Amino acid sequence: MITTPSEKPSSISNETRFFSLLNPARMIRSLYRNRELIWNLIKRELKSTYQASFLGGLWTIILPLLMLLIYTFVFSVVFQAKWSTSGGQESSQGEFALILFAGLTPFNFFSMVITRSPTLILTVPNYVKKVVFPLEILPVVIVGAAFITSLINVGLILVGRLLVFHSLPIMVLLLPLIYIPLILITLGLAWFLSSLGVFVRDINQAIPVLVQILFFVSPVFYSIDSVPDTLRFLIILNPLSSIIEGFRRILICNEFIDWGIWGVATLISALVAIVGFAWFSATKKAFSDVM
Repeated sequence: MITTPSEKPSSISNETRFFSLLNPARMIRSLYRNRELIWNLIKRELKSTYQASFLGGLWTIILPLLMLLIYTFVFSVVFQAKWSTSGGQESSQGEFALILFAGLTPFNFFSMVITRSPTLILTVPNYVKKVVFPLEILPVVIVGAAFITSLINVGLILVGRLLVFHSLPIMVLLLPLIYIPLILITLGLAWFLSSLGVFVRDINQAIPVLVQILFFVSPVFYSIDSVPDTLRFLIILNPLSSIIEGFRRILICNEFIDWGIWGVATLISALVAIVGFAWFSATKKAFSDVM
């Protein structure tokens, strides 16, 4: 039997449409077109987070400092953990706290967005059903809010470094570069998980567990060099490892980033962002059917 073009399975056209969505220009145009709306929603997101509390925006400083004190006490005081500096000397408690905070900052950025993504669309059913709204900007909004919070943490690190080392790192000028792969991979996964969370509700229970596992296989409170050779590949395969190490090299060690590793991390993160946006764009029309 001869199959005419009109009789070809619809899956072929769906696959063609998905691959057409992989064009990064579509993603860039969408973000640029809605840039003012994104910025207004980011400001509203930050304001709504703390507006009902007595201390307000001060919690963006208090919470990371409290977490830093707890982690520093547990690992530096209780477990007597040390960090070997570039000169081969063991770090002081103040240096250890800064090194730890430099690792926590990018990881908290990532985890803040990822743990919220599965329920992101589910919490705004009116946007899905009744309003013509660019749903693809919602993950961008929570990434933007997390980015601003992250910058506050970077400011705290710089203040702490000035107190401990009595100098500021000139390499901090390269910080925007190290944020690029972090933002791209976080945004790509946020697009994917926010869409998947509409169809698979159980994912909301699984993601916090997976993020916790990822925390322990990320070089947050230990260096990659301290991991046994037989297990080091697990840390290297973790896409956050190079980003965390990049933050430390810039903010603590005042060193250039490893350009080769940065280039690979940025390329992989860009691919994750493009695929995540394509997935979200291809599935968002079905949101209203399952909500």
